[in-house]
Amino acid sequence: MVIQQHYPMVRLLENTNTGYAGGNNYGAALARGEYLVFLNPDTVVMPGAIDALLGPLRTDPMIGLTTACLVHHDHPQQVNACGNQMHYTGLAYCRGANQPRTDYQTSTYVDAVSGAACAIRRSLFTTLGGFDPQFFMYVEDSDLSLRVRLHGLQCFYVAEAVIHHKYQLNYTAQKAFLIERNRYSMLIKNFSPSVLVRLLPGLLIAEIITGSYFLLRGPRYWGIKPRLYQHIWRYLRTVSAPPTTEAQERAVIQQLSSQLDFQSIQQGWLTRWLAWLVNPLLHLAHRFAGGWS
Repeated sequence: MVIQQHYPMVRLLENTNTGYAGGNNYGAALARGEYLVFLNPDTVVMPGAIDALLGPLRTDPMIGLTTACLVHHDHPQQVNACGNQMHYTGLAYCRGANQPRTDYQTSTYVDAVSGAACAIRRSLFTTLGGFDPQFFMYVEDSDLSLRVRLHGLQCFYVAEAVIHHKYQLNYTAQKAFLIERNRYSMLIKNFSPSVLVRLLPGLLIAEIITGSYFLLRGPRYWGIKPRLYQHIWRYLRTVSAPPTTEAQERAVIQQLSSQLDFQSIQQGWLTRWLAWLVNPLLHLAHRFAGGWS
């Protein structure tokens, strides 16, 4: 094989397709280093990026996960993701997507990391149980980030860790379903029933938004929500209570975004109108979920 012939120092692991979560867990279980770095196969690491990514983990015990400055491979001055923004309803999107890299030259705390390029202490990864293999693909990075936050640690974007990403947007109906399924799985397994009840107003608003979007996408997307609700019904009966307290969960919810960045989806008058109409309602629902007693 090419890797064995040209890179004899690399340990090549052969495995069946268990998805992003299962594959990374398999590799992590065999790792012996103090830190784990996860990279998508379509990334190209710039000089010094790995050392920069590990730096905050070495110096700050309150940082649990770090994430890189991902730029488009063909347009390296344009951001792919500088960490992820996570809404309190679980919706997540790339922070700084398609914006100039020069706007994101300062390292900072972020809601969540991008699974395309992130790092964590091996001990913490083991304590948290790694990526959730039930997810198979999509939202695993948000789920791990949320569990790190509930563990009392932070996610951190490292501007100096520049990594090129050969990213192509491909939003199929199956991908949309997996994202929605895993988003709800993440919320249900990480939050107690009383907190989930508090999340309901915001989730209902998010359902109207996502459901309307799927209707506009065409018939292939119309079955997503019925399949999703079947999954939620089954999943609710199998999941165990989270190890966190309600106070911890509500504190993290307070830190997550209360607004949706509609402009990151599409520029135009319609998204501006949606933001003007919907975000005040989401803000009120956020206060109820995380703050009001």
